[in-house]
Amino acid sequence: MGGVGDRDRGGAGGVGIAEGGRLLTYSPAVTLVPTYECFNRCSYCNFRVEPGGDRWLPLDVAAERLKSLQGQGIAEILILSGEVHPASARRGEWFTHLYNLCGLALSLGFLPHTNAGPLTRSEMGALGSVNSSMGLMVEQVTPVLLETVHRHAPSKVPSVRLEQLEMAGELKIPFTTGLLIGLGETWADRAETLGAIASSHGRHGHIQEVIVQPYLPGTRQVGSAPGCDRAALLETVALAREILPPEVVVQVPPNLLGDRGTLLAAIAAGARDLGGIGPIDEVNPDYGHVSPAQLQTWLAAEGWTLQPRLAVYPQYDGWVSGAVRPVLAAWRSRLAAAEIVGPAPGPRLGPTVGSATAPATDAMRFH
Repeated sequence: MGGVGDRDRGGAGGVGIAEGGRLLTYSPAVTLVPTYECFNRCSYCNFRVEPGGDRWLPLDVAAERLKSLQGQGIAEILILSGEVHPASARRGEWFTHLYNLCGLALSLGFLPHTNAGPLTRSEMGALGSVNSSMGLMVEQVTPVLLETVHRHAPSKVPSVRLEQLEMAGELKIPFTTGLLIGLGETWADRAETLGAIASSHGRHGHIQEVIVQPYLPGTRQVGSAPGCDRAALLETVALAREILPPEVVVQVPPNLLGDRGTLLAAIAAGARDLGGIGPIDEVNPDYGHVSPAQLQTWLAAEGWTLQPRLAVYPQYDGWVSGAVRPVLAAWRSRLAAAEIVGPAPGPRLGPTVGSATAPATDAMRFH
């Protein structure tokens, strides 16, 4: 990746530069949810159910779903899980299930990307061996939110989130992170969050992309947050592009932007990736994805090309484990041959646990 003059490259895992350099990327992806249960109780959440209130996704059901996706141009399987408390007797079982799902996806020719909340070092290292990349949102580093929307969310303590960025960098795991805006934070808070992410990347060089995600209300949340207006979103995208190193891509979720005009304005402000696009946004189920075909129509009118990418960016190919490399190489070849199309609509997969044995984990506690 180059400097400011190269920002139109997008920096993503594509296969070249569109004419004039006006390239945006996205990841053709489908999400598997091992469980919706989560011990955090963020007041704005539209994802979680109470611990013990959810049947975990069986491996045989996951295998059936994954096999149905083969040959459809879907490269990334996002393993997006609710969190089992580190002190829970079920933590080891939960981790083993995550590990088995990732291994299953790999064995069927997909590239897993896991986001399952804060992990211990051994958990992250083990999952890193069966993932092409991993992720965790920082959200915001201000402690003020621990008195409001995160009052009952122990794993949202800023130091815990930032420690995860450091751990991923030390373990050389290609990483996605981001900030959630509209929670009641200030402009200065957003700048501080972006600065913390940039600093971690400066130490380790592991951040692939940073998501600027606006909070929008949903029908399943128990509380509320102030929300994010269009101006704040666009200003934060521009701020991210100013603060982050040029090789770190700024991502926006098009289903949360509202309309074509806001998407184009976000691109003008510096966004160059649209994230994973699949049948459903599990975190924001009230806001359906715009299809890649529709996005391409919108973008082409302004001279932009939308191009699929993989869950790991090319500059990090050498970081992935030996188990991931053959699958990654096959997808690189398919991407070069323009065989990636994108996901077909499919059902929400919710939450039996597999029998394979994952590596043991070390202890982690939230206070």
